[in-house]
Amino acid sequence: MNRMLQRAGWWIGVLMAFASGAQASYLQHPEAKAWMDTLVSQGIEKTEVEKVLSVAKKQQSILDAMSRPAEKRLDWGGYRKIFMTKKRISRGVTFWQQNAAALQKAEATYGVPAEVIVSIIGVETHYGRIMGNYRAVDALATLGFDYPRRGEFFRGQLKDLMTVAAQEGKAIDSFKSSYAGAMGYGQFIPSSFLAYAIDFDGDGKRDMWRNTTDAIGSVANYFKQHGWASGEPVVLPVTVPRGEPTDINTGLKPSRALAHWLAEGVVIEQSEIANDPAVLLAMRSGEKTDYYLGFNNYYVITRYNRSRLYAMAVHELSQAVAHAYRGG
Repeated sequence: MNRMLQRAGWWIGVLMAFASGAQASYLQHPEAKAWMDTLVSQGIEKTEVEKVLSVAKKQQSILDAMSRPAEKRLDWGGYRKIFMTKKRISRGVTFWQQNAAALQKAEATYGVPAEVIVSIIGVETHYGRIMGNYRAVDALATLGFDYPRRGEFFRGQLKDLMTVAAQEGKAIDSFKSSYAGAMGYGQFIPSSFLAYAIDFDGDGKRDMWRNTTDAIGSVANYFKQHGWASGEPVVLPVTVPRGEPTDINTGLKPSRALAHWLAEGVVIEQSEIANDPAVLLAMRSGEKTDYYLGFNNYYVITRYNRSRLYAMAVHELSQAVAHAYRGG
């Protein structure tokens, strides 16, 4: 009997310790205390930083998620299957229909096609269905203080979240995010929110969580500020008949003029193309490889997410949604 009681007591102790650790604030965390001292030295009131650290809670599930990203090492074929589905295309059409006025205004104001804005929101959050259920303050504190590999970056984002809360007049623990601290329809991290989020409907708030008009305008503003060129191509399919050039897939930014790729034997069907910089892309699906030239607007998409696969998924989804929306 005594042994059973001892064992039960041991398990109760373990569970209480686990629960206490899961709910403990960051006030006494060494990294958090050092961060607070830094912010205080920059002129931020200590009590304001203490408020943040007192409400932020470590979330082990966030650290677990960072160790196993949602998309594993997929080729283009595998990655494409995630986003190029009938359901996502159909829901993109519905989102466009429901927000046609805001999308038309955004396209006229920023020169970013409606289908690209719709596609970004579709890829990022499935049109608002998957925006994340973590508190942003928990996500950023957990990664800032208990994820050393990128701690400095996330500590900076936590500081920016404090600014977002102050500017928007909201409690810092009221913002919902993904496990990495990305927020709202467009999944803006706090620094992006401060730089690119806009009040597109003029109600005095920048609401990326419930207001699709603000979200649409903010995504368009992000693209415009990163250099989107209205009317210019994103990618163009090409043929590489005599083996891949050595500088294929070298980075994301277009750095070789079109004439360079033509001299390398790349065949492009569209003849009236300016001699603009482009990057040659090999998109592999199992044993098959398709080739494309990516131009400035392709690079702009990668500024949202630095991935060739992501940029191509956004582009293809945008084309499919536009085709369906216009009655194709």
